[in-house]
Amino acid sequence: MDKNLVQRTISGIVYVLILMACVHPLGSGTINALFPGLVSQHHLYFGLMAFLFLASAWECMRIMKFGNGYERWLVLPLSVLAFYMFGKRYFLNGFFFDFRLSEMLALSLIFIAVITVFKYKTELYYDSGKLIFIVIYTALPFGFALALPKISLYSDVFTLEVFYLFILIWSSDTFAYLSGKFFGKTKMAPKISPKKTWEGFAGGVMLTLLLSFFVERYNPDMRGNWMIIGFLVAVFAPVGDLVESQLKRNFGVKDSGNLIPGHGGVLDRLDSFIICAPVVYLYLIIDKIL
Repeated sequence: MDKNLVQRTISGIVYVLILMACVHPLGSGTINALFPGLVSQHHLYFGLMAFLFLASAWECMRIMKFGNGYERWLVLPLSVLAFYMFGKRYFLNGFFFDFRLSEMLALSLIFIAVITVFKYKTELYYDSGKLIFIVIYTALPFGFALALPKISLYSDVFTLEVFYLFILIWSSDTFAYLSGKFFGKTKMAPKISPKKTWEGFAGGVMLTLLLSFFVERYNPDMRGNWMIIGFLVAVFAPVGDLVESQLKRNFGVKDSGNLIPGHGGVLDRLDSFIICAPVVYLYLIIDKIL
């Protein structure tokens, strides 16, 4: 058997198991069955998001190749501060529903960062532009991700929104790949991601919607309508992939890192999540208000 295939398989399984342990109550249940009282689910989840955020910020710094200016030393402190300021509000209150200026500004900045990668990439060649981009692209999405499940510091309440978000993202990628492989003819973005086709995208949307129907049907207690969330995921997951692909293309980098052997870096695996998390957050806010 191909050694690289074995490596990819093993590291992929470990990656999925770690994610699932941190976003599903079975994770803390299993750990506490072996080591009673060791950890709570919300601490596992917060630890996962904090680690993924820091790893993503570090990989962005490597991709964007800072000069010798002071900006490189401010990236992690400012990113951690932004993650902390947004994260503590969501983590301590379970979920934050108000349309505050800070939330709307942060969501707008993520949108502007996405546009910048494609249309104004020269701005990212300055260290000041790199600093601002990394804070927005990494700290804010993972900060919003803390708000997706219902978390209680005083009970065992931990809902499965993030678990199913990952399931839908993976299914969208898989369905789009298979649809594109068998039916793909029309390139979506040949210069950025040559393998993506509009036929694959359409197949990913339709089949993800089908899966979302069953998620919605068998999980009536979760926030929002999961048919709508499935559609949003199927549309924005490819956007997340294209954003990271374009970012790497702008700086002549193949992989964001090598933390996951055979799969690249954290950004390579979470590019879709980084875009989908704030989109789903915004939808849940709107759904709550309406």
